[in-house]
Amino acid sequence: MKKMIVKGGQKMVGEVTIGGAKNSTVALIPAAILADTPVTFDSVPDILDVHNLMVILKSMNVDSHFGHGILKIDPTRIEPNPLPGDAIRSLRASYYFMGALLGKFGHAEVGFPGGDNIGPRPIDQHIKGFEALGAQVKKKKNSVEITTKPEGLHGARIFFDLVSVGATINVLLAAVKAKGTTIMENVAREPEIIDLATFLNNMGAHIRGAGTNEIRVEGVDHLRARNTHTIIPDRIEAGTYIAFAAANGQGVLVKNVITEHLDPFLAKLQEMGVTLEIDEDSVYIPGNDQLAPISIKTSPFPGFATDLQQPITPLLMKARGKSTIVDTLYPKRIKHIPEMNRMGGNIKSEEGVITVGPSEKLVGTTVEADEIRAGVSLVGLAMMSEGTTTILKADNILRGYDRIVDKFRGLHVELKVVTMPDSVETIERRSAKNARKFNFG
Repeated sequence: MKKMIVKGGQKMVGEVTIGGAKNSTVALIPAAILADTPVTFDSVPDILDVHNLMVILKSMNVDSHFGHGILKIDPTRIEPNPLPGDAIRSLRASYYFMGALLGKFGHAEVGFPGGDNIGPRPIDQHIKGFEALGAQVKKKKNSVEITTKPEGLHGARIFFDLVSVGATINVLLAAVKAKGTTIMENVAREPEIIDLATFLNNMGAHIRGAGTNEIRVEGVDHLRARNTHTIIPDRIEAGTYIAFAAANGQGVLVKNVITEHLDPFLAKLQEMGVTLEIDEDSVYIPGNDQLAPISIKTSPFPGFATDLQQPITPLLMKARGKSTIVDTLYPKRIKHIPEMNRMGGNIKSEEGVITVGPSEKLVGTTVEADEIRAGVSLVGLAMMSEGTTTILKADNILRGYDRIVDKFRGLHVELKVVTMPDSVETIERRSAKNARKFNFG
C-alpha cells in the first residue's frame, strides 16, 4: 500500500495536459483481444488499472508493452486461460473481458470484479444482454461462466431496463462478432462508448448509433487493426484539475480537453461565478473568484457526471452559502464525507442529499482514500488546509489519475507518494481509525 503526503497552503499555477480517458482505456484493452492482428493505442494513461489489465492479458498469453503513452497488444497467440483472481478483484472494469472473451471464443469465465466500493452495481443487465444473444449464463460462487451453443452468438433486439455504461460496453463487445443484426436500446451515451465504437469500426466492425440511445451492430467475422488508435482525453481528470484550479489556483491552463464533454460541469462552475476562458481544446482558470452556492444533480451523460461530484466538493466549500448534491446514480458515493469532516470540512449527507457549507478552518490530518474520486477530492482539500495531510490507501488515487505527482509538480504543487511496509501501514491505519473514534485530528 502507498500513502500520499500533501502540504497545505500550496497554490496551483501553470499548465497541465490531460491524458487519455481511463474509462475508455479500461474498455479498449479488453476489446483489443477481439482483433486478429496486433493493436496499438496512443495517449494511454499511466495508471494502475492499465498495469493490472496487462497482468490479465499476460495470463491469456497476450503480449503487451507500455511506455511513453503507447500501449502495444498482440492477441494473435491468445489462449482462453483462467484469469488471475487478484487482478480481477482489483478493478471493476475487468468484467469487460466477459463480453470480449464471449465474442472471441464463445465462452468466458470471469471472477466477480472488484474496484471502487461506491454501492451496488449489479451485472443483471449484462447477463440479460448475453442471454438475448444466445449465451447461457451460470453464476458460480466467485465467478460467472458464460457459454454458447455450437452455432455461436446471434443478433437480437435488447432493451436495457436502465441506462448502464458497463452493460452497454460489455454487450457491444459480444455483439460485434455475433451473426446477424443486434439492436441495443436504452443504451448509455458516454463519449467513452463512442471511442470504443470508433476503435472497433476502424478494425472492420459495423456499429452505428454510438452516442445515441440506440446502437445497431452488424456482426463480422474478423477485426484487423490498420492504424494506431488515439484515446480521447479524460473528461473526469480534466474536470478535477479545473475544479481544483478554481478553488485553489492562481492562473491554471488545462490543455487537451474536449470541452463539449464537460458542458454540464462547466455550466455549473459558471453558475457559481467561476471565470473560465474556454478555447477549442483548453480551459484557462484565472482563480480568486467570489463564489455562489449551487445545487447539483448527477445523471447519465450528457448530464453532470457522478465521477465529478466528489472532486468539485473542495470548490463548493469556498462558496458563500450551502450547496447541495444529489447523486442519482450512486447515492452511496459518500466515502469522502467523514474524511473531510476530520479536516474541518462542513459537509454531511442526509436522506440522499449531500450538503456542503463554507469551510474556513481546514486542517491537515491523516485520512483514507477509500476509492478513486473520494481520494482525489482529499488531495484538493489538503492543498487548501493548514499543515500536512497524509492520505492512506493512495493506490486508489493512482488507479485513476495519470502521473498525478508529475502533473501537480508542473503546477508548482509538491505531492509525495510513499510505499509503506505492511506493518507500518497497519499501525498508521489503526491510528487513523482511533483518531476517528475519539474525534481527534
